[in-house]
Amino acid sequence: MCGIVGYVGPGSSIDVLLGGLKRLEYRGYDSAGVAILDESGELATRKRAGKLSVLTDDLQEAPIADGRTGIGHTRWATHGGPTDGNAHPHLGDGGRLALIHNGIIENFAELKQELLDAGEAFESETDTEVAALLVGRAYRETGDLQAALRSVVNRLDGAFTLLVMHRDEPGVVVGARRNSPLVIGLGDGENFLGSDVAAFVEHTRRAMEIGQDQLVAIRPDSVEVTDFAGAPVEAKEFEVAWDASAAEKGGWPSFMKKEISEEPDAVANTLRGRIVDGAVVLPELEPLAGALADIDRIIVIACGTASYAGMLGKYAIEAWARVPVDVELSHEFRYRDPVLTSRTLVVSVSQSGETMDTLMAVKYAREAGARTLSICNAQGATIPRESDAVLYTHAGPEVAVASTKAFVAQATALYLLALHLAEVRGVSTEEQAAERLEELQALPEKLAAVVESSSARIAELAGWMGDTQSVLFLGRHVGYPIALEGALKLKELAYIHAEGFAAGELKHGPIALIEPGQVVFVVVPSPREPSSLHPKVVSNIQEIRARGARVIAIAELGDVAVVPFADEVIRIPLAAPLVEPLLAVVPLHIFGMELAAAKGLDVDQPRNLAKSVTVE
Repeated sequence: MCGIVGYVGPGSSIDVLLGGLKRLEYRGYDSAGVAILDESGELATRKRAGKLSVLTDDLQEAPIADGRTGIGHTRWATHGGPTDGNAHPHLGDGGRLALIHNGIIENFAELKQELLDAGEAFESETDTEVAALLVGRAYRETGDLQAALRSVVNRLDGAFTLLVMHRDEPGVVVGARRNSPLVIGLGDGENFLGSDVAAFVEHTRRAMEIGQDQLVAIRPDSVEVTDFAGAPVEAKEFEVAWDASAAEKGGWPSFMKKEISEEPDAVANTLRGRIVDGAVVLPELEPLAGALADIDRIIVIACGTASYAGMLGKYAIEAWARVPVDVELSHEFRYRDPVLTSRTLVVSVSQSGETMDTLMAVKYAREAGARTLSICNAQGATIPRESDAVLYTHAGPEVAVASTKAFVAQATALYLLALHLAEVRGVSTEEQAAERLEELQALPEKLAAVVESSSARIAELAGWMGDTQSVLFLGRHVGYPIALEGALKLKELAYIHAEGFAAGELKHGPIALIEPGQVVFVVVPSPREPSSLHPKVVSNIQEIRARGARVIAIAELGDVAVVPFADEVIRIPLAAPLVEPLLAVVPLHIFGMELAAAKGLDVDQPRNLAKSVTVE
């Protein structure tokens, strides 16, 4: 949540800040603002509730003086509603200091009372203004912006990223982070700060990580990183693996449509370089090399779509590596006193690497003595840095709030982990490993075929379902997580009732929901396996058809048994049972997008949602 941009350098601060905030819109927000230190040394701010375009239009109609130092922010309301007054930046030190904030300051009430008792006046309902006034007071005592911010952050409880600038220190922006994302962009005679690399990737692909409880000061020609005690820190530099064009629509009607078309590439890029001479090679797991053969349990922690990818990973790891796997929601995991040992591997799955629920669960697991592995898409993110090892998915930037290509990439990374575990534990033959790798390597081409063959027909189906109020999804075995994912996409995008069920549960209650005209998507397993659940799923279809349901089946090519009982059949290529769900999910991604479009809704930025959930 919240987009943050900071800039110092010779360019136009307004252009840099607005461009960065535009690329951060996907994070979710309800207001936006900027603060600029102009050439005369005056600090000017402008902030507006609503979309970034409201602020942009306002700046065009009534410009503020440009400058070489600035901070910008898009806010997701927590304390106080989405109003002009509650938007960031907030001011301190009599209007000479501007501050922006991502996160929640949990002890703001007592700090606010302290400030009120000291005679300070508040102009907003936010917890952020508390920080602005505190830093302003500290600056009056120290005359040093870094020292002032350092003295305040040690008093704050909760999660926060703070960026601050002061009219008496032109050419410097100071930032601090605790349990909230911040990354440095390294330019030529200019430097940047951002919630993630999208904030500055238009200007530079050189970036630097900021660790937990660290403070950074950027100037045009220098970057200084210290811990909260003031001790110097050697920050790690990295190069962003994609350029600004990857985060642009490029002629597509929506980011989501573009990203669905990139699902084959997301899988291919996740596989690239990790299959060598018919074997899985994962050098990123070297920090866990001595532990993987001895683990006796795996817990996958994730939220939302990532948890469904985790469920697919569970099936693959248990089937191929013969290790028991639990999949848990991150926000429930640490509150139930889970049993963890040094032989437990906790695998976190997060597209952004900043999901607060998952981050706190990872920290809990490490403190309890478990080994930790992150599966993540975003370089420089917090969760990978808090984990023993990381497998990056290399899916590229995912801008649409509803995740699509990240899902298939996450599942692919988990499948690679399953194959690696099977090898180090000695529980698979060379022939089995080769067959499974061949299936994975064929997946991008098959995904591309599904996108091409099913898009037009699914758009037609969505068109006549524009007034549909409820859709159900059924699946068995690996089809069950796909049913859950299909339902989630409709909730996120079309704002209608949608539920995913394990098909075997149908007769234990959910069949009561079936009435004439009820639309039901059914993920049909392959009939080619001797132990296939195909006959049972066909029986499920017959049960709901007998009660008037309208059935749309996702079935493999050549499956004729399902035809007499389905109103519509969407075909996917033949694949192994554990690979087929990654093909079956594509039509459901397309359907969610097309139904939302048919209803005239914003496909990329659904209401009430943010791409990166950085508060618990």
